[in-house]
Amino acid sequence: MEPIQSALKQWLKNKEGFQASMEEMRAKVLESDRIQQLLEKHPELTDEDISKQLMKLYEYKSASLACEKCGSLENCINVIPGYAPQARVEDRKIKLMYHECPRKEKQLKELEQQAFVKSLHMPREIHEATFSQLHLKANGRSKALTHISKFYEDSENGVVPEKGAYLHGSFGVGKTYLLAALANELAKKKVDTYFIYMPEFVREMKASISDSTINEKIDRFKRATVLILDDIGAEFLSPWFRDEVLGAILQFRMMERLPVFFTSNYSLDELESLLAKSGKGELDQLKAARIMERIEQVSVAIGVDGENFRNKS
Repeated sequence: MEPIQSALKQWLKNKEGFQASMEEMRAKVLESDRIQQLLEKHPELTDEDISKQLMKLYEYKSASLACEKCGSLENCINVIPGYAPQARVEDRKIKLMYHECPRKEKQLKELEQQAFVKSLHMPREIHEATFSQLHLKANGRSKALTHISKFYEDSENGVVPEKGAYLHGSFGVGKTYLLAALANELAKKKVDTYFIYMPEFVREMKASISDSTINEKIDRFKRATVLILDDIGAEFLSPWFRDEVLGAILQFRMMERLPVFFTSNYSLDELESLLAKSGKGELDQLKAARIMERIEQVSVAIGVDGENFRNKS
């Protein structure tokens, strides 16, 4: 009998402790201004209702409703991280409906905007570029900034101007950053943009031959609302890539009046010479000239010079 009596005493002790803990929790819950406001709105809730639904009230009391108790989204204290509860009472039943907290709303908005900027090899700092961080007004950058700003202002609801820009100049003067900022700002207007680093693009297309996805990818780049080709001329372009890939994309965009933006360390004349050297003979010079004609149809050439930002400490 002794073991049974000991077990019974322990059970009674635990029960008493549990009841004391529940009473203590109830008192703390009811002291909360948030809970008091809820109960004032719903006087129909009885003491029995409150006792039965004490855990829900505790959850609502302990939650961070406006991120005030959370240091970051990753450290959210709520039952469903990133979502804050809203308390409702229906037929004397307390219901907690979860919705995005302010930090989660901001994250979802940023992810939605990022979805409008698709890229091949776009560094993280470029993903974060914005107009507010640009330093292009001085020296030889004002013309580029003016053109890009007007393009942005004239873009709305997926409708954009017909011509982009061919930004050429030396290393580190801000050409890529400017177009990355444009892509990110256009995303806020829900304008889809492909930002492509040309050397990576060449490798991607070569690799796509083996898995038969090349036509699908070319078609995707053809039809993007805005296409940005970063650092054209940095990679050797074979006659095949020049004519069958780049030429096909530019031909389609020229016919459909879709803008293309370029960055390059070469002027238009210098780029034409590079493209002509992709093969041999007069035929390649003619094909290079044809590519350049298409570039001039989809963009406006603008020289960019000034301080090399990459050398700044």
